[in-house]
Amino acid sequence: MTDRPPPARREAFPHIRRIDTRWMDNDVYGHVNNVVYYSYFDTVINAYLIEAGGLDPVRDQVVGLCVESGCRYRRPVAFPEPLEAGLRVAHIGRTSVRYEVAIFTGDRPEAAAEGWFVHVFVAREGGRPHPIPPRIRQALARLLVEKTDPD
Repeated sequence: MTDRPPPARREAFPHIRRIDTRWMDNDVYGHVNNVVYYSYFDTVINAYLIEAGGLDPVRDQVVGLCVESGCRYRRPVAFPEPLEAGLRVAHIGRTSVRYEVAIFTGDRPEAAAEGWFVHVFVAREGGRPHPIPPRIRQALARLLVEKTDPD
């Protein structure tokens, strides 16, 4: 018997992005390898920061670095299955943000996997923590939801 919370549900995520699986995502067991999920998380987060927050990852003087991440796997997915990544923000601090991400398949409302990423925003030069830029903070605030799922 386990005390695992139920899977996250699609409607709990204010931002959804389609992610196509690739042949190389599958491992010898015939499903997406566990490390690939972190790439999906990174993709949905950074695409949102670029599109909604105006992040220029090449030129901006303040960038977000991942300092913590994790994933809870619920059920396997495999190529060529199209996926959707749900994104929400659980906490915004002065220099950091905690994202929560869930991977969904088809019309299923429950997550196949769910995880988190913590970014600390730093000055590109010197790498010291720096306040989250206003345009990015505004974009993050649009995804801020009250925490309902324990980690």
